[in-house]
Amino acid sequence: MNRHHFIFQPGTYLGEGKIQMNMLQEKLTFYTRWGIPPADTSGKIITTQEIQVATIADLMQNEFRIYDVDKNHFVIELENQNFGSIVGKGFFNEKRLGWEFRLSELGFEGFEIYELEEDGSYKMHAEYATQDDFRTEIHGKIWQQKEVT
Repeated sequence: MNRHHFIFQPGTYLGEGKIQMNMLQEKLTFYTRWGIPPADTSGKIITTQEIQVATIADLMQNEFRIYDVDKNHFVIELENQNFGSIVGKGFFNEKRLGWEFRLSELGFEGFEIYELEEDGSYKMHAEYATQDDFRTEIHGKIWQQKEVT
């Protein structure tokens, strides 16, 4: 049985950490917010992700579509204003879940790994690269926002 709540269970997930871009010397603080709704009637989960990076005024937004989930794998599609739509492969096991994207024609590739902690939060690590040698490395933590009653 899938014990991961992030991505697979509805809710709001918050996160923070550090992002390092090879074009900048310093590591920047980032904050993220994921909105995970219930799956639609076809089993597809359509999530929204907002990312705010310190010193960058614009709020970045991504949409992820998760579908064809089986006991250890899923398909993940990223919709992003910079790259359009990119389809990747996702996986999960008892302790980790993650995904990778490879878009050869754009020279874009990357991955994200989320490791489940004892308290229910996730440590995360991600790396992305483009053909023009722009590289990004991200380390952080994500947790489910508690419902206010």
